[in-house]
Amino acid sequence: MSISDLFDSGFKERNKGHFSAIVRVALENGHISTEEKLFLDKLAKQLEISDEEYKEILENPLRYPINPPYLYVQRLERLYDLSRMVYADHVLGPKQKEILTRFALALGFTPGNVKYIVDKALSLIVMGTDSETFVYEMQHMNK
Repeated sequence: MSISDLFDSGFKERNKGHFSAIVRVALENGHISTEEKLFLDKLAKQLEISDEEYKEILENPLRYPINPPYLYVQRLERLYDLSRMVYADHVLGPKQKEILTRFALALGFTPGNVKYIVDKALSLIVMGTDSETFVYEMQHMNK
């Protein structure tokens, strides 16, 4: 097995873990809404989750380990990715903020400041901010 095969395998497993974590958040209330299902469909394609893997994860999202970001910068990078996906094509419509809030809480942002973080994240995405600027602005939003 080559090094690139190992990297590809690890990357794929991280994507599955990331996707399963998002499925868990979507299932918190016991079901997946139509908007959430559309979002998950789109996200699965972006994360290169096969149809078979998608079905397996929906049936048992606990099967894949979550790889939570340890560093604050990594949480912000994931928040950037999720914010872009939630905002893109307005698939979630009025539920964008609600779902992004649930994702942000799952990433480890605190309930006390999550509303502010989500509002700031979405405003930066609306402005077309790139990932580096997003992370910088989020790190310095209280300074």
